[in-house]
Amino acid sequence: MEYTSLYRRFRPRRFSEIRGQEHVVAALRNAVREDRVLHAYLLSGPRGTGKTTAARVLAKALNCTAVEDGEPCGECESCTSMDAGTSFDLHELDAASNNKVDDMRDLLARVALGTPGRTKVYLLDEVHMLTAGAENALLKTLEEPPAHVVFVLATTEPHKVVETIRSRSQHLELNLLPASELESLVRYVIAEADLDVDEDGISHVVRAGRGSARDALSALDRVVAGGITQDETSTDELLAALAERDTARALAALAAGISRGREPRVTGEALLGSLREAFLIAMGVPPTQLAAADRERAERFAEMVTPAVTTRALEVLGTALIDMRRSPDPRVDLEVALVRLTASEVAGAGDPAVLEGLIRRIQKLEAALAGGAAVAAPPTPPPPLRRTGPAAQGRASLAATTGPAPVAATEPAAGADVETGADGEPEPATRPVVEAPAGPATPVTLEELVAAWGDDLLDRLGRKARARFSAARFVSVEDGTAVMALPNEPHMRRCEDMRSDLEKVLSEKFGGTVPVKLVVGGDVSAPVVPEVVATPANEESIDMDELVDADMSEGSAVEKLTQAFPGASLVDPD
Repeated sequence: MEYTSLYRRFRPRRFSEIRGQEHVVAALRNAVREDRVLHAYLLSGPRGTGKTTAARVLAKALNCTAVEDGEPCGECESCTSMDAGTSFDLHELDAASNNKVDDMRDLLARVALGTPGRTKVYLLDEVHMLTAGAENALLKTLEEPPAHVVFVLATTEPHKVVETIRSRSQHLELNLLPASELESLVRYVIAEADLDVDEDGISHVVRAGRGSARDALSALDRVVAGGITQDETSTDELLAALAERDTARALAALAAGISRGREPRVTGEALLGSLREAFLIAMGVPPTQLAAADRERAERFAEMVTPAVTTRALEVLGTALIDMRRSPDPRVDLEVALVRLTASEVAGAGDPAVLEGLIRRIQKLEAALAGGAAVAAPPTPPPPLRRTGPAAQGRASLAATTGPAPVAATEPAAGADVETGADGEPEPATRPVVEAPAGPATPVTLEELVAAWGDDLLDRLGRKARARFSAARFVSVEDGTAVMALPNEPHMRRCEDMRSDLEKVLSEKFGGTVPVKLVVGGDVSAPVVPEVVATPANEESIDMDELVDADMSEGSAVEKLTQAFPGASLVDPD
């Protein structure tokens, strides 16, 4: 005799045999008992929770010749033919493979045909896989089918079913079975089938079922055939490695699982599910589908780490599982995620203890500032860099003839390295910050500001500040404050952010604090500074009467053309 899998042998054949779905059973059985069956139902829920089973029991009840309290008898010809799969009153269609418009039209063409029973039931499984054209073709018949036709639509993803179909159907949602209900089902099947399974095997089956009756019975078949697999050890080891932040242990556990034939994505999904269970337990909302062993493991992990660590692990692993879909080697993405979660210098970034330490340090600083306590001064900046470019050489020559500069530059230590740019000037970002005195010895004049701005003051600014102040000009000095004009209001607002950099450069140049005021001016051209032209000592006197006019044609274009074309002459146009 051909062997039949346990989930097929023990598929419920009456409403009373369906476990864990009392709300769905009550709605369908009451509709049959009170003759209020609707023309369309939409059953949704995770895999293995009884969607197809509920549809078949409904079809049996609608065509049974001896219905009692809404339950099919299971013994009449109609019931036995449906159990055997030979009934003409139940038509099952896999919408995942028959999802085109032509497939739906063929089905609808047979809707009006009669059958031996009272009601013809159409079961469309995975209805969310229908194409847009097939959904539109189904709408009219689904809304107003013949009186003897009932549609039952089943899906695992109800959010993908279009609203026009959901509004034409009564939506019933099936849930995952609690661990206690699943264990009761497993023990009932073991007793009925006379199987030899110990308590460890039952715990393994309930854990593998994860709330799905079909998955649990499939796992029971596997346990009976080959014993309990030890794949869960990888997840246990990975959880322990995450709790202890042991990178080597995490990578070794992953490699051991892969060597036993477990896919990296399967390992990652199992670890993600265990982390979710631990997170829910830490939040005080334990899942009802957890077996006793899984609950103990989740509670143990939740006690070892904080919810913040678990949340970050969920985020990192979730991102890794998404990246694994496009990765040439999914194992690498999972290994990198484990390293990020277990490396101490990385994992500590999200540790609440680290954050609490930072908060305490900030509070101490705020208290010290509020109480007027002295705060440790920053380290003394290095001496200013030596200028070695052509501009610096020119300034040195000018200083030798006109006297010392207002502020003497501090020479670097002997043998110190000087970083220079492409033009020989040091990079603006590497110039040290020198603390400015309270104020310059003498008030700064507009002429000094303009001369300094045209000399090297703009070059001392950083790249960003230099770009913003390139269109600015000093226009006046009011009570010791330098007034700088800018082309328009938006430009002035952008330069306002860099005003402190300009004041710092001015303080370095003039030996004291020089406040700057930014204004908007229509004409931002620089004021003209009278240029002093030195008269040579021995200038030769020139007699203007001895000067003669130059020949207008000599060296002209006409002369060049005449030389290039001998014999040519200039014709004076009329």
